[in-house]
Amino acid sequence: MRVAIAGAGAVGRSIASELLENGHEVLLIDVDPRAIKIDSVPRAEWLLADACEIASLDEAGLNNCHVVVASSGDDKVNLVVSLLAKTEYGVPRVVARINHPNNEWLFNESWGVDVAVSTPRLLSALVEEAVSVGDLVRLMTFRQGQANLVELTLAEDAPVVGQRAGSVPWPVDAALVAILREGRVLVPTADDPLEAGDELLFVASQEVEQELAHLLSQH
Repeated sequence: MRVAIAGAGAVGRSIASELLENGHEVLLIDVDPRAIKIDSVPRAEWLLADACEIASLDEAGLNNCHVVVASSGDDKVNLVVSLLAKTEYGVPRVVARINHPNNEWLFNESWGVDVAVSTPRLLSALVEEAVSVGDLVRLMTFRQGQANLVELTLAEDAPVVGQRAGSVPWPVDAALVAILREGRVLVPTADDPLEAGDELLFVASQEVEQELAHLLSQH
């Protein structure tokens, strides 16, 4: 993939390094000359420009990008970059960083955001995920489709323990996408039995989360 990252601070450079390691093409954009630290990510392309301006994004070739990451430390900048990427260039996937939780409600499809990442929310979700058994924990929201990545660790007395994944009447708009068991990641098939202690990962619409939680934890 070709990925443009607006914001070449510590977060943007870290994302760029990871993506380059995975074989992707990366362009880092920043308006601050002090952020242009080419030696820190030498394999990336670099552009000193204002990512909130159409002329800069034309120069960056955003129409050829598969993904745009708005990773600056300014939520206003990230929203403008997301909106321009989606509406002016039709970028298929726009990921935006939320710096201040109070702004979270803005980061949705109206501003061109497909996936919004809030560090405080993600950290709190991971804390819940680490200590919760039998409770549904929302890990991430995919804004465009109003779907969430949710996790639940099966308790010993969960009603689905011992059942095969294909025999459980999962709610409509909920898909079991992975089972984490004893350090392994299992892609579930209809014949896989569910065991106590399994971490189940679902992609589910917000409307069916309560139904899913009831199914997995009712007594």
